Amino acid sequence: MMTEASFLAKRFQPLSVYQARLEHTHQYQLLPFNFARFSTGAKYLVSNDAGDYCLLGREELVKLVDGDLVFDSDIYRTLRAKHFLYDDTSDVAIDLLALKIRTKHAPLRNFTSLHIFVVTLRCDYSCPYCQVSRQTEDKSQYDMNEETASRALALVFRSPSPQIKIEFQGGEPLLNFDLIKFIVQRANEINQSEKRDLQFVIATNLSFISEEILDFCEAHRICISTSLDGPIDLHNKNRPRPNKDGYQRTRAAIDRVRQRLGPDYIAALMTTTESSLANPQQIVDEYLDAGFNSIFLRPLSPYGFAVRTRQVEKYDMERFFDFYKEALAYIIELNLHGVPFREEYTTLMLRKLVSPYPTSYVDLQTPAGAAISVIVFNYDGNVYPTDESRMLVEMGDTTFCLGNVKTSTYEDIFLNPTLLQCLEESLTYSAPECYECAFQPYCGSDPTYHHATQRDWVGHKAFSGFCTRTKLVTAHLIELLEADDDTATILLGWV
Repeated sequence: MMTEASFLAKRFQPLSVYQARLEHTHQYQLLPFNFARFSTGAKYLVSNDAGDYCLLGREELVKLVDGDLVFDSDIYRTLRAKHFLYDDTSDVAIDLLALKIRTKHAPLRNFTSLHIFVVTLRCDYSCPYCQVSRQTEDKSQYDMNEETASRALALVFRSPSPQIKIEFQGGEPLLNFDLIKFIVQRANEINQSEKRDLQFVIATNLSFISEEILDFCEAHRICISTSLDGPIDLHNKNRPRPNKDGYQRTRAAIDRVRQRLGPDYIAALMTTTESSLANPQQIVDEYLDAGFNSIFLRPLSPYGFAVRTRQVEKYDMERFFDFYKEALAYIIELNLHGVPFREEYTTLMLRKLVSPYPTSYVDLQTPAGAAISVIVFNYDGNVYPTDESRMLVEMGDTTFCLGNVKTSTYEDIFLNPTLLQCLEESLTYSAPECYECAFQPYCGSDPTYHHATQRDWVGHKAFSGFCTRTKLVTAHLIELLEADDDTATILLGWV
């Protein structure tokens, strides 16, 4: 009969067994990682495919690579915990690393969740940075019709994604509100049998918001996204409209929507022009005054009127970064004084830096989020893999057109050779310069951007504004996380 003492003896080996095991673990194996000299001091950034990172001194990096790290030292334990090395006490490390990488790519499993309907190109604004190349209000030939919308809806519900978000864009989509009503009602009818998590968003300048529209949005839980570029003079300069009253109308409409639909049903985006660069604090203050608890600091994009009016040439990504850095410092200071407010792009980047969870933000995905995360149905029925790629069409570039809802099947569109080649070349794990970059886990791939700026889907990264922005922002955020506990607590709280 087994006594308690003999049972315990079976469960636990003598201490000498474990001491002997520790003595033999000075041999370790490296797991894949990249490194780069960091921006401050003599530190090096090392990162792995899951996004785990460490800052090492040169001597520490050399010892890591040469297999000379002292077992059970602090740096050894840290690098082992973050899957830069493993030994015979941590052979589960490879499985854990694989699990983290699978988690980061989870959106691939669900496929397309965001479906953009461009219901019209007509607009009452004449923004010089407009990416869409809008049309005047009287040109109804640039409106989507019900037949096109119905065919697009049939394709929407072919997506395997359990979440379906339909976003209405333009031009100014409220100029074709009758079609929005048709699409929402028809989508809800289809969803009675599909049982998806169905959401709707209208991206509007709010000029034509009315009680009828608010009633419909309230009844169908439709979210509103609008544009607010800053204080009155800056907003009206960036976003001119007849009577020069765009700011006044926008602010009044934001309050009106919030009162009717609730604070969670209205959001705003800003676009950074050259005039914005000198006003980071004032722009943040404007968002606070308008009742928002966050802001997305967004640079100009090289499409549409932004190219024709040469707006994109007026500042480079380094100047944008200076603007971003000053705005972020101000936002952190607000938080330190008890004002909760966050910057949304920073939040996305932090999610990639400190968690194994994915982001649905198309620009930060690899392979590219083109068609995988978003698909665009243009007013004329043509289908595009990103919102930006349909903007290229208005510049005469149809490279990314995947077909038309009137003539193409779901398989025709999503197995289009152009799309497949584009996605294959957008894998940063194998792209030139990306595969050996320490910032690769935090970046994405934007073939539309690189095609527009360099006429190449991959692009030369040394000349890529997209690449420059990611590196500068990522390095700055790591510096802030390492700087002091109060700042790190605020930033991690956003994630």
